[in-house]
Amino acid sequence: MHGPASPGWLLVALCAATGGYCLLRMRSKVEEQRKAAGGEALMGFGMAAMAVPPAVFTPPAWAWPAYTAVFGAAALRALWALWAARATSAHHLHHLVGTGAMVYMAAAMAASPSFSSAHAHGHDPAHDGSGVPLLTGALLLYFAGYVLLCGVRLLPVAGVGGAALAWGDRPEVARACRLAMGIGMLAMLLTM
Repeated sequence: MHGPASPGWLLVALCAATGGYCLLRMRSKVEEQRKAAGGEALMGFGMAAMAVPPAVFTPPAWAWPAYTAVFGAAALRALWALWAARATSAHHLHHLVGTGAMVYMAAAMAASPSFSSAHAHGHDPAHDGSGVPLLTGALLLYFAGYVLLCGVRLLPVAGVGGAALAWGDRPEVARACRLAMGIGMLAMLLTM
């Protein structure tokens, strides 16, 4: 979340643009698009806010617990949606993992107030010779697999046609946004 400034700004732009598109999807006439878009917009804007380089803006001490609370509430909502689906819903399960990862990262930042200053001096307190924490490694594996799966789903299928759709209803753009957020999550987890 707090690496070099240039990649940090690219991550901010990517996540903010994705969140903006998800807001457009909330106006869709397709109910499935509207339901998914709100949570994805929250994730996009939340990731953008967490990725702002610390040289530009160092969040106040209350920001990390606030992020933890917001994404904890989003995780509970995703858990409720998963339970209400009465079956394994890959979409709700992914949102649960994503919001859980955001809670994990925000809680790690809240627990380590010197994290950003230690990063600026080339020292990472989370890696004092012990390697990658188990949960971080598991999340990295999950999101790497998710990114690969999203990339495969973007490949064009021969013979698929249909009527022109509004921008908020285009499934390939929604998939591209999910791919972008998956890549963003990988980038954020790599800095943990």
